[in-house]
Amino acid sequence: MMNPADLTARLIRCPSVTPDAGAALELLRSVLEPAGFDCRRVDRNGVPNLYARWGARGARSFGFNGHVDVVPPGDPAGWTHPPFSGALADGMIWGRGATDMKSGVAAFVAAAVDFVTLTPPDGAVILTITGDEEGPSRDGTLAILDWMAQAGERMDVCIVGEPSNPEAMGEMIKIGRRGSLTAQITAIGRQGHAAYPHRALNPLHALVRLLGDLTARPLDEGTAHFDPSGLQVTTVDCGNPASNVIPERATATVNIRFNDAHTGDSLTAMLRERAAAVETETGVRIGVAVTVSGESFVTEPGPFVDLVASVVTEHTGRVPVLSTSGGTSDARFVKDHCPVVEFGLVGAYMHQVDERVPVEQVHQLKAIYHSILQRFFA
Repeated sequence: MMNPADLTARLIRCPSVTPDAGAALELLRSVLEPAGFDCRRVDRNGVPNLYARWGARGARSFGFNGHVDVVPPGDPAGWTHPPFSGALADGMIWGRGATDMKSGVAAFVAAAVDFVTLTPPDGAVILTITGDEEGPSRDGTLAILDWMAQAGERMDVCIVGEPSNPEAMGEMIKIGRRGSLTAQITAIGRQGHAAYPHRALNPLHALVRLLGDLTARPLDEGTAHFDPSGLQVTTVDCGNPASNVIPERATATVNIRFNDAHTGDSLTAMLRERAAAVETETGVRIGVAVTVSGESFVTEPGPFVDLVASVVTEHTGRVPVLSTSGGTSDARFVKDHCPVVEFGLVGAYMHQVDERVPVEQVHQLKAIYHSILQRFFA
């Protein structure tokens, strides 16, 4: 039986700040290939990724997705144990990535290896593991899914092993995520002396008017599976050090986390429409550049969600909330390939100094994943 806590510690000892995750992926390959997994490196633009399949191509398949890249650890002197030590102390595994999410990857790798070894299924188990989740996320899971489409590989359903529980194991399954949009707004007027405003055109006044319009009323009241969408102004700047000069240019950044009442396109159209109205009113030119990092999605409750929830309840004694809260994850890409949910550990320490995870939780997560595989292929 594979020990997921030991594998977690070994993965932590592979420093893998995005996208330098090649050593961690090769460690996983060394574990998976002896168990009969066909492993392929699916690297793109210098980003390392790993695809592993046990079983026949085209067979009924269950997938897991995760990442082994991590955020920078900061000053190592601030850590109780060195950030890439994988130390086992006080019932915890310590190190960067312990929670987010080398433990989740170790748990589903260990569960998959034990499952196919002890009870070979009539079907396929597929693991997709990336080195580009904490970074730009353009050449990680997306690259694997692009390669799968070209190679004729497919998952029927997938669990992303991100830490999904707020405080205790079994509290929450993520069945969807809000979309995320960032808008860079640029207002261009005419520079002049503050004492002679009639000879200038103040872009800040127009920008403030637009931002006030955008924040004055809610985007929606929420939907069946989502809380209301939220718009936040995250920065305003004009780079003007002089108090008696009206600047020529002013910029602002707006971030919108949106539910399934909207799409990236519909929100982009709304932002540009309101910007155009303020431009007409003030004469200040206003440009809006938009980046959509993910659309909202939901995996509707049904047989797959019910299976995962029932197994979680059996192992933890808790009935998990089916949630769409939080930021974004690679589930936003997997949802275009197959039905997907997220279930993993408690996320209390992720990205923190002294990131750590209870050893007991890692073993419990492996057991949950193993039972899900058993139930799916029963």
